[in-house]
Amino acid sequence: MSMANNYFLAFISIFVAVDALGVIPMYLGLTEGLPESQKENLVWRSTLTALFVAIAFLGLGEMVFGWLGITISDFLIAGGIILFTVSIRDLLFFEKAPGVSGKIIGVVPLAVPLMVGPAVLTTSLISLRSYGVLPTIVSIVANVFLCGFVLHQSRFFSKLLGEAGSHTLSKISNLLLAAIGIMLIRRGVFEIISGLHR
Repeated sequence: MSMANNYFLAFISIFVAVDALGVIPMYLGLTEGLPESQKENLVWRSTLTALFVAIAFLGLGEMVFGWLGITISDFLIAGGIILFTVSIRDLLFFEKAPGVSGKIIGVVPLAVPLMVGPAVLTTSLISLRSYGVLPTIVSIVANVFLCGFVLHQSRFFSKLLGEAGSHTLSKISNLLLAAIGIMLIRRGVFEIISGLHR
């Protein structure tokens, strides 16, 4: 597998998990009534927080693997189940986040778990093992900042897509995420079975 292909696959996997367009309706609900200047600061703060959490988890996750003796096959199956569960929940239910005011929403729930949630963290660790350190880190940085840009332009995208359009794109992303989850489970089971026959 070429290095360019690794970057592409890592980016696509994390892009689907982040689901930037799907965050727009929740972001608009959280920031309703706030002045534009405060919204800009909020997006910048939440973007940096989400990036820090994702990168920190990437490093700590690898250490936890070593301490607990977790194999890539174990994590592929567990990660696949988590991705599938999260995506199915979002496919079947659409709940608008309640309106909240104050600086705290830049960290919770905007940065975590809306921008960087379980799906992103799980996908990042799997990407690290599958595609390498640099492609994964570059993909995380690119996608988190892309999500921040989308939120900064949320009013434009909201008018362009409409509520139904944003909702539809979110559902499509979650469907792809569910398929990725099944693929990871299949790969993990296959690797375990292959190991038994060696």
